[in-house]
Amino acid sequence: MKNKFSFKAILLAAMVTATLSACKKMFDINPGTELDASQMYRNVYDADAAVMGIYGKFMSLADRYIILNELRGDLLEYTTNADENLRQISTHNVKPENPYASPRPFYELILNCNDVLKNFLIMREKNTMKEAEFNQRYSDIACLRSFLYLQLGIHYGDEVRYVTDPLETIDAVKDESRFPKVKFDDLLDSLITFTEKIPFRDPYPTGTTLNITLDGHPSSYFFINKKCLLGDLYLWKGNYYQAATYYRQVMETATVGSQGTTYYTRYKLGWSTDINSYVAYTRAGDASSLNFTDGWRLLFEGPYDDRFSREWIWALPYDSRFSPDNPLIKLFSPVNGSYLVKPSQEIIDNWKDQQQKPVAIAGTGGGIPYDARGALSIKSIGGQLVAMKFLYNYLNYATGLPVNPLVKNGKWFLFRQTHLHLRFAEATNRNGYHRLAYGFINAGIGGAYPVPANTPNVTPYQNTLAYPAPYNFDARNGEIPYFRSDWYRHIGIRSRALLVDDVVPAGSDSATYIENSLLNEGALENAFEGTRWPDLLRIARRRNDPAFLANKVYSKLLKDGVPDAEAVKQRLMDKQNWYLPFKL
Repeated sequence: MKNKFSFKAILLAAMVTATLSACKKMFDINPGTELDASQMYRNVYDADAAVMGIYGKFMSLADRYIILNELRGDLLEYTTNADENLRQISTHNVKPENPYASPRPFYELILNCNDVLKNFLIMREKNTMKEAEFNQRYSDIACLRSFLYLQLGIHYGDEVRYVTDPLETIDAVKDESRFPKVKFDDLLDSLITFTEKIPFRDPYPTGTTLNITLDGHPSSYFFINKKCLLGDLYLWKGNYYQAATYYRQVMETATVGSQGTTYYTRYKLGWSTDINSYVAYTRAGDASSLNFTDGWRLLFEGPYDDRFSREWIWALPYDSRFSPDNPLIKLFSPVNGSYLVKPSQEIIDNWKDQQQKPVAIAGTGGGIPYDARGALSIKSIGGQLVAMKFLYNYLNYATGLPVNPLVKNGKWFLFRQTHLHLRFAEATNRNGYHRLAYGFINAGIGGAYPVPANTPNVTPYQNTLAYPAPYNFDARNGEIPYFRSDWYRHIGIRSRALLVDDVVPAGSDSATYIENSLLNEGALENAFEGTRWPDLLRIARRRNDPAFLANKVYSKLLKDGVPDAEAVKQRLMDKQNWYLPFKL
Protein backbone atom coordinates (compact mmCIF):
# COMPACT_ATOMS: atom_id res chain seq x y z
CA MET A 1 0.00 0.00 0.00
CA LYS A 2 1.39 3.40 -0.92
CA ASN A 3 2.35 5.18 2.26
CA LYS A 4 0.18 8.30 2.62
CA PHE A 5 0.46 10.78 5.44
CA SER A 6 -1.32 14.13 5.23
CA PHE A 7 0.25 17.33 6.46
CA LYS A 8 -2.03 17.27 9.48
CA ALA A 9 -0.92 13.80 10.47
CA ILE A 10 2.79 14.56 10.24
CA LEU A 11 2.91 18.09 11.62
CA LEU A 12 3.75 16.92 15.10
CA ALA A 13 6.26 14.51 13.64
CA ALA A 14 7.79 17.39 11.73
CA MET A 15 8.56 19.06 15.04
CA VAL A 16 10.83 16.16 15.89
CA THR A 17 12.80 16.69 12.71
CA ALA A 18 12.88 20.45 13.16
CA THR A 19 13.99 20.18 16.76
CA LEU A 20 16.74 17.69 16.19
CA SER A 21 18.12 18.60 12.79
CA ALA A 22 17.10 22.24 12.37
CA CYS A 23 15.48 21.15 9.12
CA LYS A 24 12.33 23.11 8.17
CA LYS A 25 11.47 21.31 4.96
CA MET A 26 8.69 19.19 6.44
CA PHE A 27 6.79 22.34 7.40
CA ASP A 28 6.67 23.27 3.72
CA ILE A 29 4.58 20.27 2.66
CA ASN A 30 1.26 21.44 1.29
CA PRO A 31 -2.01 20.02 2.60
CA GLY A 32 -2.94 16.87 0.71
CA THR A 33 0.64 16.14 -0.32
CA GLU A 34 1.32 12.41 -0.50
CA LEU A 35 4.70 11.08 0.54
CA ASP A 36 6.06 7.96 -1.09
CA ALA A 37 8.78 5.74 0.33
CA SER A 38 11.60 7.58 -1.45
CA GLN A 39 10.63 10.77 0.38
CA MET A 40 9.79 9.22 3.73
CA TYR A 41 12.43 6.61 4.55
CA ARG A 42 15.83 8.21 4.09
CA ASN A 43 17.10 8.33 7.69
CA VAL A 44 16.11 7.90 11.31
CA TYR A 45 14.30 11.25 11.36
CA ASP A 46 12.08 10.10 8.52
CA ALA A 47 11.47 6.90 10.46
CA ASP A 48 10.49 9.03 13.45
CA ALA A 49 8.06 10.97 11.26
CA ALA A 50 6.51 7.70 10.13
CA VAL A 51 6.08 6.56 13.74
CA MET A 52 4.51 9.86 14.74
CA GLY A 53 2.29 9.82 11.66
CA ILE A 54 0.96 6.41 12.67
CA TYR A 55 0.19 7.63 16.18
CA GLY A 56 -1.36 10.79 14.77
CA LYS A 57 -3.80 8.67 12.79
CA PHE A 58 -4.35 6.41 15.81
CA MET A 59 -5.51 9.46 17.80
CA SER A 60 -8.44 9.87 15.42
CA LEU A 61 -9.82 6.56 16.77
CA ALA A 62 -10.27 7.80 20.35
CA ASP A 63 -14.03 8.40 20.21
CA ARG A 64 -14.62 5.08 18.43
CA TYR A 65 -12.46 3.33 21.05
CA ILE A 66 -14.51 4.80 23.91
CA ILE A 67 -17.86 4.18 22.20
CA LEU A 68 -17.13 0.53 21.48
CA ASN A 69 -15.42 -0.24 24.78
CA GLU A 70 -17.76 1.68 27.11
CA LEU A 71 -21.15 2.21 25.47
CA ARG A 72 -21.44 -1.52 24.82
CA GLY A 73 -20.90 -2.10 28.54
CA ASP A 74 -22.82 -0.95 31.61
CA LEU A 75 -21.19 2.33 32.67
CA LEU A 76 -22.00 4.68 29.79
CA GLU A 77 -25.36 5.44 28.17
CA TYR A 78 -26.47 7.45 25.15
CA THR A 79 -28.16 10.85 25.60
CA THR A 80 -31.19 12.31 23.87
CA ASN A 81 -28.73 13.94 21.44
CA ALA A 82 -27.48 10.58 20.21
CA ASP A 83 -28.46 9.30 16.80
CA GLU A 84 -29.79 5.85 15.98
CA ASN A 85 -26.28 4.51 15.40
CA LEU A 86 -25.17 5.15 18.98
CA ARG A 87 -28.43 3.74 20.32
CA GLN A 88 -27.79 0.55 18.38
CA ILE A 89 -24.35 0.24 19.97
CA SER A 90 -25.77 0.54 23.49
CA THR A 91 -28.60 -1.92 22.88
CA HIS A 92 -26.51 -4.49 20.97
CA ASN A 93 -28.79 -4.35 17.96
CA VAL A 94 -26.23 -3.10 15.47
CA LYS A 95 -26.92 -2.98 11.75
CA PRO A 96 -24.03 -3.71 9.33
CA GLU A 97 -24.26 -0.16 7.94
CA ASN A 98 -23.68 1.43 11.35
CA PRO A 99 -20.54 3.60 10.91
CA TYR A 100 -19.39 3.01 14.50
CA ALA A 101 -19.39 -0.73 13.83
CA SER A 102 -17.21 -0.53 10.74
CA PRO A 103 -13.81 -2.21 11.11
CA ARG A 104 -12.52 -0.10 8.21
CA PRO A 105 -10.80 2.62 10.31
CA PHE A 106 -8.88 -0.08 12.18
CA TYR A 107 -7.79 -1.76 8.96
CA GLU A 108 -6.76 1.53 7.37
CA LEU A 109 -4.34 2.08 10.23
CA ILE A 110 -3.24 -1.56 10.25
CA LEU A 111 -2.32 -1.33 6.57
CA ASN A 112 -0.37 1.85 7.30
CA CYS A 113 1.46 -0.09 10.04
CA ASN A 114 2.19 -2.90 7.59
CA ASP A 115 3.66 -0.45 5.12
CA VAL A 116 5.82 1.21 7.76
CA LEU A 117 7.08 -2.14 9.04
CA LYS A 118 7.99 -3.21 5.51
CA ASN A 119 9.94 0.00 4.91
CA PHE A 120 11.71 -0.23 8.26
CA LEU A 121 12.98 -3.66 7.21
CA ILE A 122 14.24 -2.14 3.96
CA MET A 123 15.95 0.66 5.88
CA ARG A 124 17.73 -1.87 8.05
CA GLU A 125 18.93 -3.76 4.98
CA LYS A 126 20.23 -0.51 3.46
CA ASN A 127 21.84 0.56 6.75
CA THR A 128 19.92 3.84 6.74
CA MET A 129 18.96 3.07 10.35
CA LYS A 130 21.19 1.67 13.04
CA GLU A 131 20.22 -1.70 14.47
CA ALA A 132 19.14 -0.20 17.81
CA GLU A 133 17.09 2.48 16.04
CA PHE A 134 15.39 -0.16 13.93
CA ASN A 135 14.68 -2.42 16.91
CA GLN A 136 12.98 0.37 18.85
CA ARG A 137 10.81 1.72 16.03
CA TYR A 138 9.92 -1.60 14.46
CA SER A 139 8.86 -3.03 17.84
CA ASP A 140 6.74 0.03 18.61
CA ILE A 141 4.70 -0.10 15.41
CA ALA A 142 4.49 -3.90 15.60
CA CYS A 143 2.94 -3.67 19.07
CA LEU A 144 0.51 -0.94 18.08
CA ARG A 145 -0.65 -3.18 15.24
CA SER A 146 -1.10 -6.10 17.66
CA PHE A 147 -3.09 -3.79 19.94
CA LEU A 148 -5.37 -2.87 17.03
CA TYR A 149 -5.89 -6.53 16.20
CA LEU A 150 -6.74 -7.28 19.83
CA GLN A 151 -9.40 -4.58 19.60
CA LEU A 152 -10.75 -6.20 16.44
CA GLY A 153 -10.91 -9.57 18.18
CA ILE A 154 -12.77 -8.06 21.14
CA HIS A 155 -15.40 -6.45 18.93
CA TYR A 156 -15.66 -8.81 15.95
CA GLY A 157 -14.87 -12.20 17.48
CA ASP A 158 -14.24 -14.91 14.90
CA GLU A 159 -14.71 -12.62 11.88
CA VAL A 160 -11.29 -10.93 11.88
CA ARG A 161 -8.96 -11.18 8.89
CA TYR A 162 -5.34 -11.21 10.04
CA VAL A 163 -3.42 -9.21 7.44
CA THR A 164 0.30 -8.50 7.78
CA ASP A 165 0.99 -7.66 4.13
CA PRO A 166 1.31 -4.04 2.90
CA LEU A 167 -1.72 -4.12 0.60
CA GLU A 168 -2.43 -1.58 -2.14
CA THR A 169 -6.05 -1.06 -1.10
CA ILE A 170 -8.18 -1.92 1.89
CA ASP A 171 -10.63 -3.72 -0.39
CA ALA A 172 -7.97 -6.42 -0.83
CA VAL A 173 -8.68 -7.46 2.77
CA LYS A 174 -12.02 -8.81 1.54
CA ASP A 175 -10.27 -11.55 -0.46
CA GLU A 176 -11.01 -14.59 1.73
CA SER A 177 -8.79 -16.81 -0.42
CA ARG A 178 -5.83 -14.78 0.86
CA PHE A 179 -7.21 -13.66 4.21
CA PRO A 180 -9.70 -16.14 5.68
CA LYS A 181 -11.61 -15.48 8.85
CA VAL A 182 -9.60 -16.20 12.00
CA LYS A 183 -11.20 -17.38 15.23
CA PHE A 184 -10.54 -15.06 18.17
CA ASP A 185 -8.58 -17.74 20.03
CA ASP A 186 -6.41 -18.38 16.97
CA LEU A 187 -5.93 -14.65 16.49
CA LEU A 188 -4.58 -14.44 20.04
CA ASP A 189 -2.12 -17.24 19.25
CA SER A 190 -0.91 -15.38 16.16
CA LEU A 191 -0.58 -12.10 18.03
CA ILE A 192 1.36 -13.71 20.88
CA THR A 193 3.71 -15.51 18.48
CA PHE A 194 4.37 -12.34 16.49
CA THR A 195 4.66 -9.95 19.43
CA GLU A 196 6.96 -12.23 21.41
CA LYS A 197 9.47 -11.97 18.56
CA ILE A 198 9.88 -8.19 18.64
CA PRO A 199 13.53 -7.24 19.23
CA PHE A 200 12.88 -4.49 21.80
CA ARG A 201 10.38 -4.44 24.68
CA ASP A 202 11.27 -1.35 26.69
CA PRO A 203 10.19 2.30 26.20
CA TYR A 204 12.30 4.52 23.98
CA PRO A 205 15.48 5.19 26.00
CA THR A 206 16.31 8.63 27.36
CA GLY A 207 18.31 10.60 24.83
CA THR A 208 16.83 8.94 21.76
CA THR A 209 15.05 11.02 19.14
CA LEU A 210 11.58 9.77 20.10
CA ASN A 211 11.99 10.46 23.81
CA ILE A 212 11.85 14.24 23.93
CA THR A 213 9.46 17.00 24.99
CA LEU A 214 7.32 18.57 22.26
CA ASP A 215 5.76 21.90 23.27
CA GLY A 216 5.42 20.75 26.86
CA HIS A 217 4.28 17.20 26.04
CA PRO A 218 6.78 14.47 27.02
CA SER A 219 6.73 12.01 24.15
CA SER A 220 7.55 9.12 26.49
CA TYR A 221 3.82 8.77 27.25
CA PHE A 222 2.78 8.67 23.58
CA PHE A 223 3.75 5.11 22.80
CA ILE A 224 2.22 1.76 23.68
CA ASN A 225 3.83 -0.15 26.53
CA LYS A 226 4.91 -3.41 24.94
CA LYS A 227 4.99 -5.46 28.14
CA CYS A 228 1.50 -4.32 29.12
CA LEU A 229 0.32 -5.42 25.69
CA LEU A 230 1.97 -8.83 26.07
CA GLY A 231 0.38 -9.17 29.49
CA ASP A 232 -3.02 -8.38 27.99
CA LEU A 233 -2.60 -10.90 25.18
CA TYR A 234 -1.73 -13.65 27.64
CA LEU A 235 -4.56 -12.64 29.98
CA TRP A 236 -7.08 -12.97 27.16
CA LYS A 237 -5.55 -16.30 26.16
CA GLY A 238 -5.76 -17.65 29.71
CA ASN A 239 -2.02 -18.00 30.29
CA TYR A 240 -2.16 -16.30 33.67
CA TYR A 241 1.43 -16.97 34.69
CA GLN A 242 2.84 -15.24 31.60
CA ALA A 243 0.35 -12.38 31.95
CA ALA A 244 1.33 -11.80 35.57
CA THR A 245 5.03 -12.03 34.67
CA TYR A 246 4.79 -9.20 32.14
CA TYR A 247 2.60 -7.06 34.39
CA ARG A 248 5.05 -7.51 37.26
CA GLN A 249 7.91 -6.32 35.05
CA VAL A 250 6.04 -3.08 34.36
CA MET A 251 5.21 -2.62 38.05
CA GLU A 252 8.93 -2.82 38.79
CA THR A 253 9.83 -0.09 36.27
CA ALA A 254 11.11 2.28 38.97
CA THR A 255 12.79 -0.37 41.14
CA VAL A 256 16.23 0.82 40.11
CA GLY A 257 18.77 3.23 41.55
CA SER A 258 18.37 5.04 44.86
CA GLN A 259 15.34 4.34 47.02
CA GLY A 260 13.50 7.65 46.76
CA THR A 261 9.79 8.34 46.56
CA THR A 262 9.47 7.44 42.88
CA TYR A 263 11.23 4.12 43.56
CA TYR A 264 8.48 3.17 46.01
CA THR A 265 5.49 4.66 44.21
CA ARG A 266 5.71 4.68 40.41
CA TYR A 267 3.39 1.96 39.07
CA LYS A 268 3.38 0.46 42.60
CA LEU A 269 0.31 2.33 43.88
CA GLY A 270 2.33 3.47 46.86
CA TRP A 271 1.58 6.26 49.30
CA SER A 272 3.74 9.37 49.31
CA THR A 273 4.00 12.59 51.26
CA ASP A 274 5.04 14.85 48.37
CA ILE A 275 2.16 14.12 45.98
CA ASN A 276 -1.47 13.40 46.89
CA SER A 277 -3.27 10.95 44.62
CA TYR A 278 -5.83 9.89 47.23
CA VAL A 279 -9.48 10.71 47.42
CA ALA A 280 -9.03 13.42 50.04
CA TYR A 281 -10.95 15.78 52.32
CA THR A 282 -9.76 19.06 53.78
CA ARG A 283 -11.56 18.08 57.02
CA ALA A 284 -11.39 14.38 57.81
CA GLY A 285 -14.80 12.74 57.89
CA ASP A 286 -16.62 15.83 56.57
CA ALA A 287 -18.29 14.96 53.26
CA SER A 288 -18.74 18.64 52.41
CA SER A 289 -14.96 19.15 52.35
CA LEU A 290 -14.15 16.80 49.46
CA ASN A 291 -10.96 18.13 47.89
CA PHE A 292 -11.38 18.98 44.21
CA THR A 293 -8.13 20.96 43.95
CA ASP A 294 -5.76 18.18 44.99
CA GLY A 295 -5.71 14.41 45.03
CA TRP A 296 -7.38 11.80 42.82
CA ARG A 297 -9.21 14.18 40.45
CA LEU A 298 -5.95 15.78 39.36
CA LEU A 299 -4.88 12.46 37.84
CA PHE A 300 -7.09 13.59 34.95
CA GLU A 301 -6.33 17.31 34.89
CA GLY A 302 -2.87 17.87 36.28
CA PRO A 303 0.31 18.65 34.37
CA TYR A 304 3.10 16.23 33.52
CA ASP A 305 4.36 16.16 37.10
CA ASP A 306 5.27 13.40 39.54
CA ARG A 307 1.60 12.58 40.11
CA PHE A 308 1.15 12.02 36.38
CA SER A 309 4.36 10.04 35.88
CA ARG A 310 3.64 7.69 38.76
CA GLU A 311 0.11 6.94 37.52
CA TRP A 312 0.03 7.05 33.74
CA ILE A 313 1.70 4.57 31.42
CA TRP A 314 0.08 5.50 28.09
CA ALA A 315 -1.64 8.83 27.38
CA LEU A 316 -1.79 10.80 24.13
CA PRO A 317 -2.23 14.61 24.15
CA TYR A 318 -4.64 16.64 22.06
CA ASP A 319 -3.24 20.11 21.45
CA SER A 320 -5.39 22.68 19.65
CA ARG A 321 -2.32 23.88 17.75
CA PHE A 322 -2.05 20.56 15.94
CA SER A 323 -4.25 17.97 14.28
CA PRO A 324 -6.11 15.80 14.90
CA ASP A 325 -8.80 17.67 16.81
CA ASN A 326 -9.91 16.34 20.16
CA PRO A 327 -12.92 14.08 19.41
CA LEU A 328 -13.65 13.42 23.08
CA ILE A 329 -14.99 16.94 23.67
CA LYS A 330 -17.64 16.39 21.00
CA LEU A 331 -18.49 13.01 22.52
CA PHE A 332 -18.75 14.00 26.20
CA SER A 333 -19.19 17.77 26.57
CA PRO A 334 -22.53 19.62 26.69
CA VAL A 335 -20.56 22.86 26.25
CA ASN A 336 -19.20 23.30 22.70
CA GLY A 337 -19.62 19.57 22.21
CA SER A 338 -22.44 17.29 21.11
CA TYR A 339 -22.96 15.55 24.50
CA LEU A 340 -23.70 12.16 22.99
CA VAL A 341 -23.00 9.91 25.99
CA LYS A 342 -23.45 10.21 29.75
CA PRO A 343 -22.82 8.17 32.92
CA SER A 344 -25.27 5.31 33.38
CA GLN A 345 -27.48 5.10 36.43
CA GLU A 346 -25.80 1.74 37.08
CA ILE A 347 -22.40 3.28 37.82
CA ILE A 348 -23.97 6.14 39.78
CA ASP A 349 -25.76 3.62 42.01
CA ASN A 350 -22.58 1.60 42.38
CA TRP A 351 -20.63 4.61 43.68
CA LYS A 352 -23.52 5.38 46.06
CA ASP A 353 -23.50 1.81 47.40
CA GLN A 354 -19.90 1.93 48.67
CA GLN A 355 -18.75 2.67 52.21
CA GLN A 356 -15.77 4.78 53.25
CA LYS A 357 -13.64 3.91 56.24
CA PRO A 358 -14.64 5.37 59.61
CA VAL A 359 -12.54 8.32 60.76
CA ALA A 360 -11.23 8.19 64.33
CA ILE A 361 -12.08 11.82 65.11
CA ALA A 362 -14.61 12.84 67.73
CA GLY A 363 -17.94 13.85 66.22
CA THR A 364 -17.40 12.31 62.79
CA GLY A 365 -19.29 9.08 63.43
CA GLY A 366 -19.05 6.31 60.83
CA GLY A 367 -17.48 6.58 57.43
CA ILE A 368 -19.03 8.53 54.58
CA PRO A 369 -21.61 6.25 52.91
CA TYR A 370 -20.54 6.47 49.27
CA ASP A 371 -17.52 6.34 46.98
CA ALA A 372 -16.33 9.90 46.36
CA ARG A 373 -14.72 8.88 43.08
CA GLY A 374 -18.22 9.31 41.68
CA ALA A 375 -18.30 13.00 42.57
CA LEU A 376 -14.80 13.38 41.12
CA SER A 377 -15.66 11.54 37.88
CA ILE A 378 -18.98 13.17 36.94
CA LYS A 379 -20.54 16.63 37.19
CA SER A 380 -23.96 18.13 36.61
CA ILE A 381 -23.71 20.88 33.99
CA GLY A 382 -26.94 22.64 33.08
CA GLY A 383 -28.89 19.81 34.66
CA GLN A 384 -27.09 17.19 32.59
CA LEU A 385 -24.80 14.56 34.10
CA VAL A 386 -21.42 14.62 32.40
CA ALA A 387 -18.55 12.11 32.46
CA MET A 388 -15.65 14.47 33.18
CA LYS A 389 -12.42 12.47 33.04
CA PHE A 390 -11.61 13.47 29.46
CA LEU A 391 -12.88 17.05 29.89
CA TYR A 392 -10.93 18.40 32.85
CA ASN A 393 -8.33 20.02 30.59
CA TYR A 394 -11.12 21.87 28.75
CA LEU A 395 -13.90 22.57 31.27
CA ASN A 396 -13.24 24.24 34.60
CA TYR A 397 -14.04 21.72 37.35
CA ALA A 398 -15.89 24.32 39.45
CA THR A 399 -17.90 26.25 36.85
CA GLY A 400 -18.30 23.67 34.11
CA LEU A 401 -17.35 26.35 31.58
CA PRO A 402 -14.44 26.19 29.13
CA VAL A 403 -11.15 27.55 30.35
CA ASN A 404 -10.78 28.82 26.77
CA PRO A 405 -13.57 27.92 24.31
CA LEU A 406 -11.17 27.89 21.37
CA VAL A 407 -8.49 25.77 23.03
CA LYS A 408 -9.84 22.23 23.05
CA ASN A 409 -6.88 20.54 24.67
CA GLY A 410 -7.06 17.23 26.45
CA LYS A 411 -5.61 13.75 26.73
CA TRP A 412 -6.67 10.33 25.59
CA PHE A 413 -5.97 8.23 28.67
CA LEU A 414 -5.26 4.65 27.63
CA PHE A 415 -3.41 2.81 30.40
CA ARG A 416 -2.50 3.57 34.02
CA GLN A 417 -1.30 1.78 37.10
CA THR A 418 -4.80 0.84 38.28
CA HIS A 419 -5.41 -1.03 35.01
CA LEU A 420 -2.06 -2.72 35.53
CA HIS A 421 -2.75 -3.73 39.14
CA LEU A 422 -6.26 -4.99 38.49
CA ARG A 423 -5.11 -7.14 35.58
CA PHE A 424 -2.17 -8.46 37.56
CA ALA A 425 -4.59 -9.31 40.37
CA GLU A 426 -6.96 -10.98 37.88
CA ALA A 427 -4.18 -13.23 36.63
CA THR A 428 -2.91 -13.83 40.17
CA ASN A 429 -6.36 -14.81 41.42
CA ARG A 430 -6.82 -17.23 38.52
CA ASN A 431 -3.47 -18.82 39.38
CA GLY A 432 -4.67 -19.53 42.91
CA TYR A 433 -3.05 -16.71 44.91
CA HIS A 434 -6.34 -15.32 46.12
CA ARG A 435 -5.11 -13.48 49.19
CA LEU A 436 -2.48 -11.61 47.19
CA ALA A 437 -5.12 -10.56 44.64
CA TYR A 438 -7.34 -9.48 47.54
CA GLY A 439 -4.55 -7.23 48.81
CA PHE A 440 -4.21 -5.50 45.44
CA ILE A 441 -7.92 -4.66 45.47
CA ASN A 442 -8.18 -3.56 49.08
CA ALA A 443 -5.51 -2.42 51.56
CA GLY A 444 -2.31 -3.54 49.88
CA ILE A 445 0.09 -6.43 50.38
CA GLY A 446 0.85 -5.45 53.95
CA GLY A 447 -2.86 -5.34 54.72
CA ALA A 448 -3.43 -8.79 53.25
CA TYR A 449 -0.52 -10.32 55.22
CA PRO A 450 -0.65 -8.26 58.43
CA VAL A 451 1.57 -8.33 61.47
CA PRO A 452 -0.28 -9.76 64.50
CA ALA A 453 -0.92 -7.39 67.40
CA ASN A 454 1.97 -6.91 69.84
CA THR A 455 4.47 -8.41 67.38
CA PRO A 456 7.37 -5.99 66.91
CA ASN A 457 9.34 -8.27 64.57
CA VAL A 458 7.71 -8.08 61.14
CA THR A 459 10.19 -10.43 59.45
CA PRO A 460 7.76 -13.33 58.76
CA TYR A 461 4.87 -11.04 57.78
CA GLN A 462 3.92 -8.40 55.18
CA ASN A 463 5.44 -10.43 52.37
CA THR A 464 4.84 -13.27 49.93
CA LEU A 465 8.49 -14.23 49.49
CA ALA A 466 7.56 -17.91 49.84
CA TYR A 467 5.54 -17.63 46.62
CA PRO A 468 7.24 -18.20 43.26
CA ALA A 469 7.91 -15.30 40.91
CA PRO A 470 6.08 -13.20 39.80
CA TYR A 471 4.00 -13.42 43.00
CA ASN A 472 6.86 -12.88 45.47
CA PHE A 473 6.51 -9.44 47.07
CA ASP A 474 8.28 -7.86 50.02
CA ALA A 475 6.17 -5.18 51.73
CA ARG A 476 7.79 -5.33 55.16
CA ASN A 477 7.86 -2.12 57.19
CA GLY A 478 9.48 -2.45 60.60
CA GLU A 479 11.96 -0.92 63.03
CA ILE A 480 13.68 -3.86 64.80
CA PRO A 481 14.90 -5.26 62.55
CA TYR A 482 14.64 -2.28 60.21
CA PHE A 483 12.66 -2.83 57.00
CA ARG A 484 11.62 -0.44 54.28
CA SER A 485 11.14 -3.04 51.58
CA ASP A 486 10.39 -2.35 47.93
CA TRP A 487 6.61 -2.67 48.34
CA TYR A 488 6.19 -1.34 51.87
CA ARG A 489 4.17 1.67 50.63
CA HIS A 490 1.69 -0.37 48.59
CA ILE A 491 -1.84 0.61 49.64
CA GLY A 492 -4.33 -1.10 47.31
CA ILE A 493 -6.91 0.54 45.07
CA ARG A 494 -9.84 0.73 47.50
CA SER A 495 -7.59 2.07 50.24
CA ARG A 496 -6.51 4.96 48.00
CA ALA A 497 -10.21 5.76 47.60
CA LEU A 498 -10.66 5.56 51.42
CA LEU A 499 -13.08 2.62 51.08
CA VAL A 500 -13.50 -0.29 53.46
CA ASP A 501 -12.25 -3.68 52.27
CA ASP A 502 -14.52 -5.79 50.10
CA VAL A 503 -14.35 -8.81 52.41
CA VAL A 504 -14.84 -12.32 51.05
CA PRO A 505 -17.91 -13.74 52.86
CA ALA A 506 -17.39 -16.90 54.86
CA GLY A 507 -18.19 -20.02 52.89
CA SER A 508 -18.08 -18.35 49.48
CA ASP A 509 -15.82 -19.37 46.61
CA SER A 510 -12.79 -17.10 47.00
CA ALA A 511 -11.72 -17.19 43.35
CA THR A 512 -15.14 -16.22 42.01
CA TYR A 513 -15.86 -13.62 44.68
CA ILE A 514 -12.49 -11.93 44.23
CA GLU A 515 -12.86 -11.93 40.44
CA ASN A 516 -16.25 -10.24 40.82
CA SER A 517 -14.68 -7.78 43.25
CA LEU A 518 -11.92 -7.00 40.75
CA LEU A 519 -14.50 -6.36 38.06
CA ASN A 520 -16.50 -4.10 40.34
CA GLU A 521 -13.44 -2.16 41.43
CA GLY A 522 -12.52 -1.69 37.78
CA ALA A 523 -15.89 0.01 37.29
CA LEU A 524 -15.53 2.26 40.32
CA GLU A 525 -11.96 3.32 39.58
CA ASN A 526 -11.65 3.20 35.79
CA ALA A 527 -15.15 4.16 34.62
CA PHE A 528 -15.35 5.63 31.08
CA GLU A 529 -11.66 4.98 30.32
CA GLY A 530 -12.28 2.32 27.69
CA THR A 531 -11.84 -0.91 29.66
CA ARG A 532 -15.35 -1.96 30.67
CA TRP A 533 -16.67 -3.98 27.72
CA PRO A 534 -13.37 -5.87 27.33
CA ASP A 535 -13.43 -6.72 31.05
CA LEU A 536 -17.01 -7.98 30.91
CA LEU A 537 -16.39 -9.94 27.73
CA ARG A 538 -13.17 -11.54 28.95
CA ILE A 539 -14.78 -12.87 32.12
CA ALA A 540 -17.94 -14.02 30.33
CA ARG A 541 -15.81 -15.94 27.82
CA ARG A 542 -13.68 -17.42 30.58
CA ARG A 543 -16.69 -18.60 32.57
CA ASN A 544 -18.66 -19.60 29.47
CA ASP A 545 -21.52 -17.68 31.05
CA PRO A 546 -23.70 -15.60 28.70
CA ALA A 547 -26.02 -14.67 31.57
CA PHE A 548 -23.16 -12.91 33.34
CA LEU A 549 -22.73 -10.50 30.43
CA ALA A 550 -26.41 -10.24 29.55
CA ASN A 551 -27.43 -9.32 33.09
CA LYS A 552 -24.86 -6.53 33.32
CA VAL A 553 -26.12 -4.82 30.18
CA TYR A 554 -29.75 -5.52 31.09
CA SER A 555 -29.36 -3.82 34.47
CA LYS A 556 -27.94 -0.71 32.81
CA LEU A 557 -30.69 -0.45 30.23
CA LEU A 558 -33.43 -1.14 32.78
CA LYS A 559 -32.22 1.59 35.16
CA ASP A 560 -31.85 4.08 32.32
CA GLY A 561 -35.36 3.40 31.06
CA VAL A 562 -34.25 2.10 27.68
CA PRO A 563 -37.08 0.25 25.91
CA ASP A 564 -36.79 -3.48 25.25
CA ALA A 565 -34.14 -4.12 27.91
CA GLU A 566 -35.45 -7.66 28.30
CA ALA A 567 -35.11 -8.28 24.56
CA VAL A 568 -31.49 -7.09 24.69
CA LYS A 569 -30.84 -9.46 27.57
CA GLN A 570 -32.21 -12.39 25.60
CA ARG A 571 -30.18 -11.36 22.56
CA LEU A 572 -26.97 -11.42 24.60
CA MET A 573 -27.70 -14.94 25.81
CA ASP A 574 -26.47 -15.96 22.34
CA LYS A 575 -22.67 -15.58 22.22
CA GLN A 576 -22.80 -14.66 18.54
CA ASN A 577 -24.50 -11.42 19.53
CA TRP A 578 -21.58 -10.37 21.71
CA TYR A 579 -19.82 -9.21 18.55
CA LEU A 580 -20.40 -6.56 15.91
CA PRO A 581 -21.25 -7.30 12.28
CA PHE A 582 -18.08 -7.32 10.18
CA LYS A 583 -18.52 -5.24 7.03
CA LEU A 584 -15.55 -3.55 5.36
